Amino acid sequence: MQKFLSDYATPLTTGLFVVSLVSGVALFFHLESGLFHGMHEWLSMVLILPFVFHIWKNWRPFASYFKRMPMMLGLTLSIVAGIAFAVPAIGSSGGGRPPQRALFEAVENGSVAQVAPLFGLTGEALAEALKAAGYTVGSVGDKLNDVAQASGKTGFDIVNAVVKASAKTN
Repeated sequence: MQKFLSDYATPLTTGLFVVSLVSGVALFFHLESGLFHGMHEWLSMVLILPFVFHIWKNWRPFASYFKRMPMMLGLTLSIVAGIAFAVPAIGSSGGGRPPQRALFEAVENGSVAQVAPLFGLTGEALAEALKAAGYTVGSVGDKLNDVAQASGKTGFDIVNAVVKASAKTN
């Protein structure tokens, strides 16, 4: 185990940190969010294990930092910054999720007839556009999410189809 820690702890920590850094910057600037979101979440979770190995391997030098002010100051500032971001989300009705996600879910859970006017369409016109795109629409009262599932698609797919239908007619 000691050989593994000596050989891999720091390289894995460094490599996964770089991936987390690049994906985090891309997410911050809303660049290819679909590409980077899962990567950032999952590989940041994977980073935990090499980080623990790295700390274990370098415990003596790491522990010596706690005897000096910069570590205490750095940890305190990091905790305060984290709290500054967390406090506004506490008790919010959105459950801490981004407003874009709440809007997407509202559209996804709306019926064809409810969603159509948001995109400048009638319920019938949206239903026809979705049918033309390969979706199974029983009636304009069907929820988009149900139409997507009946058609073997995801909520993302059907919302994308609604946007495309809107672009063709508007």
